[in-house]
Parts: sequence; structure tokens; C-alpha cells
Amino acid sequence: MKKILSLVSCLVTMTGFAQTQTDTVKTIHLKEVKLGLYRYNKSNKKTTQQIVSISQKEIELQNFQNTADILANSGTVTVQKSQQGGGSPVIRGFEANRILVLVDGIRMNNLIFRAGHLQNVITVDENMLEQVDVLFGPSSTAFGSDALGGAINLQTKDPLLLSETRNKILSGNASSRYSTANKEKSVYVDFNFAANKWGALTAVSFNDFGDLRMGSHKNGKNDHFGERPYYVETENNVDKLVANSNKYIQKNSGYKQYNAMQKVIFEPNETTEHSLNLQYSTSSDVPRYDRLTDPKGSGLKYASWYYGPQNRFLAAYKLTKEKALFNSNMTLGLSYQNVEESRISRKFNDDITKSQFEKVNVFSVNADFKTKIGNGDFLYGLEAFHDNVNSSATKVNRVTNTTSAADTRYPNGYNYTLRTDLFATYNANITQNTSYNLGVRAGYVTLKSTIADNSIFSLPFNSIHQDNFTYSGAVGIVNNNALSRIAFNLSTAFRVPNIDDLGKVFESGEGMLIVPNPNIKPEKSVTADLSIALWQGKKLRFENTLYYTRLFDAIVNDHFLFNGQSTVDYGGVLSEVFANQNKGEARIAGITSSLKVLITKPLLFYGSFNFTNGVIKDKNGDKPLDHIPPFYGKVGLSFENKKLNMDFYLLYNGKKRINDYYLNGEDNEQYAPEGGMPSWTTLNLKGGLSVAKNFKIFSGIENIFDIQYRTFASGINAAGRNVYLGAKYGF
Repeated sequence: MKKILSLVSCLVTMTGFAQTQTDTVKTIHLKEVKLGLYRYNKSNKKTTQQIVSISQKEIELQNFQNTADILANSGTVTVQKSQQGGGSPVIRGFEANRILVLVDGIRMNNLIFRAGHLQNVITVDENMLEQVDVLFGPSSTAFGSDALGGAINLQTKDPLLLSETRNKILSGNASSRYSTANKEKSVYVDFNFAANKWGALTAVSFNDFGDLRMGSHKNGKNDHFGERPYYVETENNVDKLVANSNKYIQKNSGYKQYNAMQKVIFEPNETTEHSLNLQYSTSSDVPRYDRLTDPKGSGLKYASWYYGPQNRFLAAYKLTKEKALFNSNMTLGLSYQNVEESRISRKFNDDITKSQFEKVNVFSVNADFKTKIGNGDFLYGLEAFHDNVNSSATKVNRVTNTTSAADTRYPNGYNYTLRTDLFATYNANITQNTSYNLGVRAGYVTLKSTIADNSIFSLPFNSIHQDNFTYSGAVGIVNNNALSRIAFNLSTAFRVPNIDDLGKVFESGEGMLIVPNPNIKPEKSVTADLSIALWQGKKLRFENTLYYTRLFDAIVNDHFLFNGQSTVDYGGVLSEVFANQNKGEARIAGITSSLKVLITKPLLFYGSFNFTNGVIKDKNGDKPLDHIPPFYGKVGLSFENKKLNMDFYLLYNGKKRINDYYLNGEDNEQYAPEGGMPSWTTLNLKGGLSVAKNFKIFSGIENIFDIQYRTFASGINAAGRNVYLGAKYGF
């Protein structure tokens, strides 16, 4: 191994190039003890994985309405939306349960994270964030299952001790914002109580989003698209179509969001820290806008379709101690999460309202250790997770007010997964300018699902049971010199099927029914990354990352036989049968590029470009893989001095031709214009002004030209011209 590393080091040094893992937005470095988890290294000199970091300062300046919008406007991640209260990030063509979302290093992914589109990321309030880190490429060696495309760590603010507040016992912030596109009204307040050895941070927020107004101007030569000519109103148990007085207002898309966080830290001495992290998020009903626009005949299919309040509760304890075991620094974590989801729908002039409820509990424990071996850092540890879900459903007749049992989304018995993992990584220097890293993870996963009542929608089995041995590894090398940087990374990843993959019964679309398939194997991937960066002092930085992924046993939704039949009667509709299946191999390749040029000291030009291509091998030849966005990026000019920050930027997306869609999958071709999703470009101007020492105002115009557009795979149009005004007061 030493000979191989030495040879690679010589080749790398001869090239004279280098790569950096900073982002096109802003990179900052946290104190290690504050981060708590050492799973990924953000040092430019040692990390081989591409990492994008978005700082609190950038989040504050941009004043986005939720966390999904932060990612969508970074120029490095694209985001799908089925409703205004949504936002499903896509990393390198992977989405939903193929990327890992963490909050303060704790997994948000659970046993019902679906393959389609998820909105869980918006349950973490953007005002509570200290930083967002996006890890590109396989991250299973660091975090386990699901991280095929990458991981997103949402780092919330930490309490401050008296030494960090200039001896202020009480400090805090209050901010508010109003936006015109959806008449948004948002308020956020936090308080920090500080003492010598302990600190407490309390934060609360409220968001009120009205119906979203789309752009009114044509997108280039494309026809108008996605307008809302009519919607449904109900009076005296009678549904009727109502003409929309403003077809650009996306009626029944508004919702409300509530968030609260309480953190406490206690440092009895310089080597020990205890922390308690409590988070709670809930919402009003969130209309599923795309389903509310589904046509049927000359009208609409649904009179109502909405998610009930999505509740997320997190309680976590963490102990950080230096020299705790075998001269290793230790981070011990215990956490509990409770998530509640529901789906309520009623078809047009149908008296039956169907409600499905999911209650998820997640328990986890982890122990991370870090020590020095030779000239390198050795990280090792173990973790265990236990998830369970209770799935129930009812039907209510609005006329007779009678309630009856309905088919559940997941098996209606006991459903759980138990996962245990061991992991280790080593990062060390070969020479002064060259370092390498090695990593490995191994684990065991047990899944059990039972059907208590099989009479409503009869399945050919009463239970599902799987046991899977999992493993992944990574190796990387990086070389730095005065003007360049180059890094190579080879890594594997895995995703173990969850209850959503194996046991879901779901009406995906008109005449399309997804049924359970208990015979799915884990997905596995191998990815190679080559990253090169060139720079000239502090005035120029040009970065490129090439990547290639092979996905094995890819889980894909496709035609299926249920009890030997390709069609079944479901809810009175003859539906084609689909199911998740392992469909051989898939290939994903792409490039990301970024450029920064410091024109003068306060004026910076920046830009990013992202392109991904994905295909899946089929017995009839290659066909497009779903979740693959068209090319996209961001170009802008930023200005910053002590008083004023300004950002003038352009967001762009290429066209996604219908021939490049994975049909009947998650690309949602039914919500795109004929021929596919058109390309689009928006111009945006934002600014922040320090009026006084502790008072700032923020204002901006998004989508200046009021362009009408929709992001690929989305079911709702993006906002039209949006003018916002916000203020922040610190005390």
C-alpha cells in the first residue's frame, strides 16, 4: 500500500494541479468541539471529498423563505417541489432516500423515507441555522445507509458561554420579513443566556405563506404553462369548479410553519462538554398542489388533497470529552425522534374522505473516537438505530359522518428496522504537500414488517423479513502546492431497502398503483472523483470536479405482476400495477465547475456550472435514469464593505426533453409541458445594510422579469417577481 500511495503521490506532484473542497458560496470553519462529529474533514489541505458550505452570513443576506430555497439558490444543488410547502434536494442525480439529511449530525432519514420527493428538509428553520454543509458523492463510510449521492448536514446555532458574549448574560436576535409573491409574513426570535460554564439558547419562529403567485411573462418563446384557470370550492357538501379571478395565483397552495428550538450546554472543565438539543417543528395542513391540479374529464380529479400537520420532534444528548478512552477524544450521542405524517384526500363530488396516518419513532446511539496514530488522525466508532412506524387509515363519509377502516400506506402491523454499524477512517500525510485518507464501514440491518389486517387490500403475504450485511469503503489522495490542488477519491456506498421500498401501497397517478415487493436487495454504488483547482493568490480560483458512478441493483419503479395480474381494481379504478424492483446497473457521470474572480477588493465575480447524465441498463437497451436534472448553475456579482452587502445574480436551468425523462417514474412528465420542461433563467438582486450597530435591513427582488417557469420534475410553478423587505435587531 505504501508503494502505491508513494507512486500516486509522485504522479500528483508532477501535475502541479490541485483541488479545493470549498463551495461557490462561502466556506467557514467551525471549532472542532462545536461540530461534535468528526465524520467529515473540512480542511482544504486534507479532504478529498467535494464539500460545499453555506455560512450563516450568506443565509442571512439571501433571506430565503425556507431551507430548501437556500439549497436551490446555491448554484450547486437543484430542488424539486410538488407543493409550496415542499423542497426535495437532488445531489448528482440522487434524491430523497438516496441522499442523507442530517440535523446537527443526527440522521433525519427514517424507515419511511420514500424514493420520490421529500419535504423533510423544510422542517428545519433557516433562521436557526449556523451553517449548511453539502457533501457530494458517496458518504456511506461516514454516515451509513442512504448516502449514495451525498449528504446534507444542517448545523443549527449553538449556545454561547459568557467568554463568547463579551460578558453579556443575555443576548439575542429578532428578525422579520414580508414577501410579495406569497404575502409571506415571518418572525424569528432567539435568546442566549450565558454563564461561565453553561449557556442556553432558545429560538422560535413563525411563517405564514399565502397562495403563491407565479410569473406572468412568457419564458422566452415558450407558451404560458401551469396557470390555474379554476379550482374547487365546497358548499353544503357540494363541490363546484370556480373560475380563478387571477390565473397566476396558484390557489390552495398556502400554509403555515411553526418552529422551536432549545439548546443547553454545560462545560464543567476545559476537556468536557455536555449538551442537550430539543427541536420541534409543526405546520398547518399543507395542500399537495400538484394533485389539486390533476385533471379529470373537463374538471379536476380531487376536491381536496393535503398533508396534515407534519410534526417533527428531536431530543438529543451529547457528551464530548478529551482523552476519554485509549487517549482518544470521545463524542457520545443519544437521540430520539418522533415524526408524524398524514395524507388526506377526497375526490371531486365524492362523499368519502380518505386519511392515512404514519407515526415514526427513531432511537439512536453513537460513540465516535478520535486519536493520533503516527502523523495521522484515526477516527473510529459505532452506532445503532432502531426505527418503527405505526400506519393507520380511515374513511369518513361526509354525509352520514360514519367512519370505516381504509387501506394503509404501509403494512398495518408492527414495522421496524434495527441497524448496527462499526466504522473507521485514517487521514495522514505522505509528504508535506500530499495526504491520503482510508475509510471502512461494516454493519448489519434487520427489517421486520407484519400485516395485522389483510382484508381491505389483500396481499399474497402477511409479513416481510430481511437481514442484510452492509459494507462500504473509501480511499482518497490530495496534493497541494502554491498555485493548484488535485484530489482523487474512490468510494463505495449502499442503501438498504426500507419499509417504503418493500411494503408501500400507493396510487402514484391516475390508473397507476404501486404495490409491495418483499424481494428487493440493497442498492450499491462505486464512485470515482477527480477534482482540480487552480488559483492565483486571492484573486482567482477555478475548480472542476469530474465524477463517475456505477449503481448496482438499482431500485426502480417499473411494471409488475400482482397475483399474476398486470392490472387490478383499486378504489373503483382499473389500475396498472407497478412495484419497486432491482433493475440491474445504472451509470451516472457529470461535472461541476466554479469560478471566482476578485475584480477589486469589494467586488467579486462568481459562477457555477453543473451537468449530470444518467442511464439505466435495460433488457431492451439503455434508457434514462430518473431524478437526473438538466444542466444548471449560477452566475453573479457580489459587493461587500462594512456597511453594505449586495448580490446581483442569475440562476439558470437547461431544458429537459421528454425523451430524457424516465417515464411513469418520479420525473413527473404529467406536470411538464408537451416536449419536456423548458429551460429558464432568472435575474435577482439582493442587499443588506447596517443601519446601526445592532440593526440591519434586508431587501431584494427575485425573478426581476417575472418569468413563468417550473423546475424539472416539479408540480408547481416557481414564484414570479418577489419583492421582500426584512429587518434584524441584535441585542
